[in-house]
Amino acid sequence: MDLRNRWGMFHFSTDFTQTRLPVGVEVGITFSTKKDCEQCDNYENELIHLREDLVDSLNAWVVKAVNSQLVRLYNPTKEPALVFFRHGIPLLYDGPLNDELILHTFIENKEPVVRELSDDNFEHLTQASSGATTGDWFIMFYSTDCVDCQRLQARWEAVGAKLKSRLNVARINRQTSGAVTARRLEIRDVPTFVLLRQGKLYRYNIPKYDVGSFAAFATDWYKNARAEPIPVPKSPL
Repeated sequence: MDLRNRWGMFHFSTDFTQTRLPVGVEVGITFSTKKDCEQCDNYENELIHLREDLVDSLNAWVVKAVNSQLVRLYNPTKEPALVFFRHGIPLLYDGPLNDELILHTFIENKEPVVRELSDDNFEHLTQASSGATTGDWFIMFYSTDCVDCQRLQARWEAVGAKLKSRLNVARINRQTSGAVTARRLEIRDVPTFVLLRQGKLYRYNIPKYDVGSFAAFATDWYKNARAEPIPVPKSPL
């Protein structure tokens, strides 16, 4: 059976990556599935109905990936998985199976949500020790050689999408461009997550890396964590 015909001109792949998008296409939506999966079939049927809206609204290249490494890379605990690529940056869809909500989530997040911080812009953007007038910041410290950090990228974008009307979600490289900030905040391992809120620092020490747990911590559960004063920037001398 030709799966592309069944999908109404959806594209079919066994191992999709952003680099496989055609030249000039910046947006890709990938549905990762497996055989003999009833929930996968439900997702497929929902996306068939959405296909024209996704293409018309986002000019997206829509791909069905069967038995793909995509799930293991972006969300190893969940299949089916729906991942939205923008300029190579993935966002994992974490909402209910609802065509209107899927479309709304993707349209509202056509551009990446997570901010990239560095030693050069950290204090200017977060104002962590000077009043925090730019709002609260939920930050992931990562490194380029950290496999777990890579696997969290799509979920961290989903956290940003879920919380973007309430606070800022960002990331910073502990080893390179954020090494000074990491020492300032006493970040020793990656991935590490901290919430900066109203002049206080709260460390995420929960052994759960799903979107819901991150969002709950940033909006309410942080109250159960120890509030630490945010250290002032270290002197270059």
